[in-house]
This record gives sequence, C-alpha cells and structure tokens, in this order.
Amino acid sequence: MKLWDKGYTIDNTVDKYTVGNDRILDLKLAKYDVLGNIAHAKMLCKVGLLTQSELDQILKGLAIIDKSIAEGDFSIEDEFEDVHSKIEFELVKLIGEAGKKIHSARSRNDQVLVDLHLYTKDELNEIKSLTKSLFETLIKLSEEYKNVLMPGYTHLQVAMPSSFGLWFSSYAESLIDDIIMLNAAYKVANQNPLGSAAGYGSSFPIDREMTTDLLGFSTLKYNVVASQMSRGKLEKTVSFALASLSGTLSKLSSDICLYMSQNFNFLGFPKELTTGSSIMPHKQNPDVFEILRAKSNKIQNLPSEIIMITNNLTSGYHRDLQLLKEYFMNGIDTTKDNLEVCNFMLGHITVNKNILDNKIYDYLYSVEEVNKLVMKGIPFREAYQQVGKDIENNTFAPDKNISHSHHGSIGNLCLDKIIEKFELEY
Repeated sequence: MKLWDKGYTIDNTVDKYTVGNDRILDLKLAKYDVLGNIAHAKMLCKVGLLTQSELDQILKGLAIIDKSIAEGDFSIEDEFEDVHSKIEFELVKLIGEAGKKIHSARSRNDQVLVDLHLYTKDELNEIKSLTKSLFETLIKLSEEYKNVLMPGYTHLQVAMPSSFGLWFSSYAESLIDDIIMLNAAYKVANQNPLGSAAGYGSSFPIDREMTTDLLGFSTLKYNVVASQMSRGKLEKTVSFALASLSGTLSKLSSDICLYMSQNFNFLGFPKELTTGSSIMPHKQNPDVFEILRAKSNKIQNLPSEIIMITNNLTSGYHRDLQLLKEYFMNGIDTTKDNLEVCNFMLGHITVNKNILDNKIYDYLYSVEEVNKLVMKGIPFREAYQQVGKDIENNTFAPDKNISHSHHGSIGNLCLDKIIEKFELEY
C-alpha cells in the first residue's frame, strides 16, 4: 500500500531503489507516528473534520497499534512503503471508514518531520543521561586520584607535572561543552512542524497550536516552508552536537591507548577487558578504546555527510532527504553505545601511583624551579636561563614538592564548581 496510490503498480526496481531500507529504519519512528496521529486526530475533531464518534474509534485503533509497537509485534512488510502507510492501513483494518480520514490536512512530508522531531527529542535526552553518568564517573575518579601525580605533555614531550585528578576532571568539564551543544540541538528539535503538509500549508482550518501543545513541543515552527526546511537542518544540527561529544570521547580514548602502553604504563584494565594477540602471548591490547576512537571519529564526520547531501537543495521537499535517516539514526545509536562502553570501562580502570619515581620525569619540575627563583626576586628570563644551564650541565636537582593553588590547578581542582556548572547546563 502506498499513500499516493492512483490505481497502478510501480515497477519493482524503482520501488526497491527509492524505498531502500526505510522499512527497517521507520520501525524506530513507529511509536512517534502514533503520537502524531493521535494529536492530529484530536485536532481534526476540534475543527469539525472528524466527529467525536470517529475520533473515539481512531483513538481506540491507535491504542491497539501502539500496544503492538511496544510489545515488538509491529512490522512493515514489503507491500508498504513506510511506517505512515502501514499504520494507516492497520487503522483502517481495525476501525473501517473513519481510519481513512486520518490523512486529511497532512502530507507524509510533515508526518516524517514530526516523527523525527519527537524521536530526536527522546534520543537527545537519553544521550544527555548517558553523558551525565560518564561525567559522574570521571568526577569520582578525579576525586579518588587527585593526589596521584602524572606527567603532563606538550608536543608529546615531557612538560610539567599533572595529576590523574586533573586529567580525569578535564574530560568531565569538557563534557559540559558537549551538553551545551546537545541542549542547543534539543531546542532546534523542540519545534512543531506538523501542519505544514507538503510544505505549503493547507486550505483546511487546522489548529497547529493545539497539536503543538498535545505533542509537548515548546513552540511551533510557524512558517510552513521553514517547517519543511527543518528537514536536513535538524539532522545537521544534531550531528554537530554528536560530533562535539565524539571529539571528547576520541581524545580520551587516544590518551588511554597511549597511557596503557608499556612505555608509559600509567594505567591499565583487568585482563578480561582487554584482548590478546594470535602470536604474541604477552599482549593485552586496548581494543575497546581503539574501536571507541574510530567510531567516535566516524561520527565526527557525520556533519560532513549530511552537508554533502543537503547543501545544494532548494526549498521544498526532495527525496534526497530520505537518505539522511540511516546516517542520522546510526550516529545516534553509535553515540549511545560509545558512552555506555566508555563509562563501563572507566569503572574498572587501574592507576599506577608511582609514575614519577622514574628519573626520566625529573625535568617535569624545571618550571617549578624557575618559578621559585622568580618568587625570590630574580627576573623570569634570568631564572629561565639559570635553570636551563643547570639542565644542560646535568646539575639540575629538582625539588619534587610542588604547590599549585590557583583555581583549576593540581592543588585546587574545583570539582564542586565543575559539578555546579554541569548541573546548571544539564
């Protein structure tokens, strides 16, 4: 069944090519399509396009369909083009003629739009929740290891003293930036496009503010052309938020892969959480974080994929937009998987507490020595040169007792402030 059926059968080659795997992807949208149908039906009744009796029948039929979706019994067979046609078919089968009226004042264009907006809102909330769990794990680890020093690097060269508390909380605070991006994407999604029909409105006297309230949107996307133009823009905006979050996960993964190597030996994981080599019996590889890094990097390319599909499309609907679903939904699913596995792994991390006992890290303290001389009244440039000569002459003897007290430093992590900032943005 096709909602645009005019009494002839489309060639199977064209049908297969144009529908693609939408039937599978649309299963994710099914429950949202029911919600859109419910709101639309109530509105049609209010404006006189449905009787109360017809509305009651429609709501009863949609409740049955919604139950089948929730229980996993709903499917979209090959004879149906998409979720919209399948739900309408099932509704007519359940209640008869009244079900045929549900499509009044709508197009599949705004049906898929409202489905995607509702789906995106729920998914963003779930991603934010997973991000919060990861944030809490990082803060806990920062507090636990705040007094364990580690080397800090610039240019991958030993630079200055850092700490595991500083390292863990740096990623915790970075997640706040990602929450800000996710919130911005949610705000874009939280606008009701329903009622734009094919993109140019309807001659029916529909009440779009009513459906906005019924569907829980914060506002209406007023201009009907703007509503249609949100297809693609919604996905692109969300993809930038996912890319931001994935950038944080990718960098964290790279750090962990580096710090797990025997040359560094800063941290590790139980052998059950690592993988081995087919020929080297000693290997314990960080495969989880290597895959996490690769998947995160792939998501960072998601905005480019969406831009390349949408950047030369004129206003109005184009079938090109259908291709966004797979990239978009896969990106969301992968992001959730990445957050879950990252949080799981960090819950089992072990930390080497005696890293700086190795003499190769003595030069970490060179800046500390320069600063001590400056505090005694020696100009910075002269103090820098003096310590530099000591290093060159192999006479540098660091004092490893360090004191950093300013906000955000080793000795003052400001974890309470970071938590407060996260809660404010969350």
